[in-house]
Amino acid sequence: MRAITYQEYGGPENLRLTDVPDPKVGPGEVLIRVKAAGINPVDWKLAGGGLDPLMQTYFPVIPGWDVAGVVEAVGMDTPEYAVGDEVLGYARKDYVQHGTYAELVSAGVRHIARKPAALSWEQAAGLPLAGLTALQALDRARTSEGDTVLVHAAAGGVGSLAVQIAVARGARVIGTASERNHAFLRELGAEPVTYGDGLVGRVRDLAPGGVDVALDFVGGVADDSAELLGETSRLVSVVDGRAVELGGHAIWVRPNPVELTALADLADAGRLTVPVERVYPLAEAADAWRDQQNGRTRGKLVLSVS
Repeated sequence: MRAITYQEYGGPENLRLTDVPDPKVGPGEVLIRVKAAGINPVDWKLAGGGLDPLMQTYFPVIPGWDVAGVVEAVGMDTPEYAVGDEVLGYARKDYVQHGTYAELVSAGVRHIARKPAALSWEQAAGLPLAGLTALQALDRARTSEGDTVLVHAAAGGVGSLAVQIAVARGARVIGTASERNHAFLRELGAEPVTYGDGLVGRVRDLAPGGVDVALDFVGGVADDSAELLGETSRLVSVVDGRAVELGGHAIWVRPNPVELTALADLADAGRLTVPVERVYPLAEAADAWRDQQNGRTRGKLVLSVS
């Protein structure tokens, strides 16, 4: 099969389109013919060696953890799925080697769910990691109806989904973004504020009493968030350990098929969409990484595989 691989730690320049053996399909797994693969910052952070202390890596590596495609084969004792089923998944293994930037990928049933009909293949591929991150952050902060939620980096891949999930729960959402993305956030149901110096004052102009929940998807905003939260500890970050020092939580997204199904159901109910800024052919994965590293992406970047 064709796949994007890298042979050593480094940047986008190390990515190559190569031919590699088809993956094996173990018990409790399915083989997915990949239609599209989502791109996430963790993909190029892994490739740069940034998570080497945490995860065992075996070269050559096929990057990617997000996938949408069609079940091509099922492993032993896998009654949940059949050949031809359309699925999406957060196909993160316990080691780094066999990812989703490929024509085929194997994934355990704990990593996948049925694809929502309301989403295109590209949208479905952008949902798993970002959607689960957003959902698990909201859950860790005990977000419920009537809360005022501050979402940092609300126009990004995770933030744009967190806004929609929070709105679906009946929360009021204030989202930080550059001014060029304010109209986009209003469409998602958030009240936009510009990030940067003076953020606390701008948020208090909208919510004089502060906020109930703060979700950090960018880093460097823990102190501002804590000031706006007051005595509560409902700060959750995916990038900044300072959140824990301030009484909040730092999370690392986990595969969860029940939660992934819940996200798919929200999409089919018309309450969640996946903004996709650009779709790249598989061979242009390096260009996609460079564009995402520029830090100005609205929503998701996705690879079209087949």
